[in-house]
Amino acid sequence: MSSAEQEPSTGAGEADGFQRLWTPHRMAYIKGENKPSGSAPDDGCPFCRVPDLPGDEGLVVARGKAAFVVLNLYPYNSGHLLICPYRHVADLTELDDAEAAELTSLTRDGLTALRGAFEPQGFNVGMNLGSVAGAGIAAHLHQHIVPRWGGDTNFMPVVGRTKVLPQTLVQSRELLAEHWPAS
Repeated sequence: MSSAEQEPSTGAGEADGFQRLWTPHRMAYIKGENKPSGSAPDDGCPFCRVPDLPGDEGLVVARGKAAFVVLNLYPYNSGHLLICPYRHVADLTELDDAEAAELTSLTRDGLTALRGAFEPQGFNVGMNLGSVAGAGIAAHLHQHIVPRWGGDTNFMPVVGRTKVLPQTLVQSRELLAEHWPAS
């Protein structure tokens, strides 16, 4: 039997014509690592912990007086930003006027930095309020900015439940920090 007539192998480690893209970092997300144990700030909220870390360790891109910008640890696309108030609140209506204004200002700056760093063709900007609405960490408000490109939704996330990211989070953070607008 010629190699062209052989049936594809299904055994682990045997040639079967498939290439592998290993994404071991996704297992932390799947297992719920880094998720708070409850809704209080001292229940392990990463958005309460991250501002105290050095920028590169915490993936903080920018800091304001009432809010900060951090890369999403489990991004949908490279450059996926989260804008978070320092104060541990769950709902947009709980922000005071200064916090709401800075959240908006940092969102605008994030769009500017992403355009300079990655040249996306569009963005998804928004919040998931409550766990039933899709908030992974519902107890601490955060707004997403996801840069988008034509064709960035392909078979990998749809069929393979895997997202291909062309750079590390540290590299994304450095690039965005370089392009962050001056205050």
